[in-house]
Amino acid sequence: MAINSNHIIEEIDGVRCSVVEKNVTEERAQFLRKILEVNQMDVKVVKVENAGLTIGVTQLIFNPTHSIYNRSLKTPEGKILTPAYWFQKKQENEYYWSYK
Repeated sequence: MAINSNHIIEEIDGVRCSVVEKNVTEERAQFLRKILEVNQMDVKVVKVENAGLTIGVTQLIFNPTHSIYNRSLKTPEGKILTPAYWFQKKQENEYYWSYK
């Protein structure tokens, strides 16, 4: 579930794609597909033998690392996507100064 350090391009379903993540679960692939489609990208997902799913986008210049840290992606709610959201980390409290 790591962000690829290199810009990897592979052929997925006969189309050259920029690989977003490899060996992911079905749930993770659906999560990423939703994010990428909200950001107007054509998403390709393929099942690899003896491994998980590979997810890619047809925009060859797309680099997930740059897009996440440049804050150019949006969540389905329209907010700026953060690395914590990308990695699906749960936030315990909405604000650190909120006491219940």
